Amino acid sequence: MKIALCQINPIVGDFDHNTSLIMEWSERAANQGCSLAVFPELSLVGYPPKDLLERPSFIRENLRRVDMLAEQIKSISVLFGYVDMNPNFTGKPLLNCVALIRNGKIAGKGGKRLLPAYDVFDETRYFEPAPEGLVFELDGQRLGVTICEDIWNVGDFEGVQRYDIDPVSDLMTKGVEILVNLSASPYTLHKRSVRKGIMEKLATRYGVPTIYCNQVGGNDDVLFDGASMVVDPRGRLILMGREFEEDLLVWDSRQEYPPLHDPIRPDEESILKGLVMGTRDYLRKCGFRKAIVGLSGGIDSSLVAVVAQRALGAGNVMGVSMPSPYTSPMSREDAAKLAENLGIGFQEIPITEIYDTFRGALAPVFAGLKEDETEENIQARVRGTLLMALSNKFNAILLSTGNKSEIAVGYCTIYGDMNGGLAVISDIPKTMCYKVARYINRDQEIIPARVISRPPSAELRPDQKDQDTLPPYEILDGIIDAAVVRNLGFQEIVDLGYDPATVKDVLKRITVNEYKRRQAPPGLKITTKAFGYGRRYPIARGKEPY
Repeated sequence: MKIALCQINPIVGDFDHNTSLIMEWSERAANQGCSLAVFPELSLVGYPPKDLLERPSFIRENLRRVDMLAEQIKSISVLFGYVDMNPNFTGKPLLNCVALIRNGKIAGKGGKRLLPAYDVFDETRYFEPAPEGLVFELDGQRLGVTICEDIWNVGDFEGVQRYDIDPVSDLMTKGVEILVNLSASPYTLHKRSVRKGIMEKLATRYGVPTIYCNQVGGNDDVLFDGASMVVDPRGRLILMGREFEEDLLVWDSRQEYPPLHDPIRPDEESILKGLVMGTRDYLRKCGFRKAIVGLSGGIDSSLVAVVAQRALGAGNVMGVSMPSPYTSPMSREDAAKLAENLGIGFQEIPITEIYDTFRGALAPVFAGLKEDETEENIQARVRGTLLMALSNKFNAILLSTGNKSEIAVGYCTIYGDMNGGLAVISDIPKTMCYKVARYINRDQEIIPARVISRPPSAELRPDQKDQDTLPPYEILDGIIDAAVVRNLGFQEIVDLGYDPATVKDVLKRITVNEYKRRQAPPGLKITTKAFGYGRRYPIARGKEPY
């Protein structure tokens, strides 16, 4: 038989769009002679639907669309994800399900048995574990269907959650000859290799082909990279879908495939593709076509501008330079040069006069007090106000430019440079920003070389450098990774070789700036632990370190 893996990009809650995708791609699969088209987890509603699942009308419309698809798709069998009602009187009211459409009717149903409740996942909030998966016959072969987390119980991969039941093992007792998995597995750096390892282990353990169909696209802060795959019974990867774009893979069970060479790509390439896709989808799905980026002449805003230009096209991006009394000539020159290299719109709006007006208005109240970060923050807030005015006037979303290192320790101004509708690089540490910038410049200079080579500075006071108040970024990023991503405590981080006083200072900064991050725009998730929905810490809490 021939099976199509339909790696589509659904929109959460857009039944017209998602229904059309399922019908269109099913037809494409049928035209290629396929017997079965497989779609991702919850592909009818989009993943993650979050509290839309609490609306009865949403569930009813989802079920109505299931019936509609069954009536209209007759040329091919189809597996797709949807939400069903829990038939029992106890437990959560819903099931995360898969439907099999065949010959114009619903020929089978199965559900997700392992429900993740960690990081960005919150499925136990809505769903009851399904009592069983789906097993069915097609073209003389027996297929077993799992949904995403159901295959993540192999037991020896770092970060894999362990459960009391093993859905795959249970399916294999029913004589399954082909294992199918419908997924909405979010992207994080290096996750593709973990998925591949799981698929290879399942294939060799049970001696069956394993088929994995993953969602692609950005939904809010969560990115889905696709990379759907087929692994043969010997555990060899033989087919893989494109990353960060829709794709149709066709596997023929009668054909012998050579092992697929899966090249190791640089992290910078994967990160850049993810940021571009996530930015494009966030704007598209929120109804925006244009973006504004405040260009400081520094590394962060330069990187965000490159992402925006690649995501939206040069004609849909405006870069804005807002020099203050402390902005160096090289920063103004580099901001303009970057805009020229990218072909994006460019405006320069000096803020010195506005800044002086603010200081003049506050002078009687501040009389006798020394200047400090208050005056620095005024500059950032003037810029934030101007950028939001441009955003309103031109119906263009403002992209904030703070990186993970700054956001972690509060080296950013609330209601200033934190303004915006999307924080593009908020999960990218400063050191990685430089690596991605060098990758962008690998063939030609797009980001001016001086932006990458000179010491970073907020330029809010004379001769200011980031390292005046922060540890070197190589040290800072290592501590942040240990504390935020790996969740280590004070002594554990010190034992890694970091200076105790520096660790204590960084942990304190991370703690006291939680309130700022709670008011920040959503940011695109790249690492296994990003600030935002997947990291839920209280604002008011006990003293660090511990």
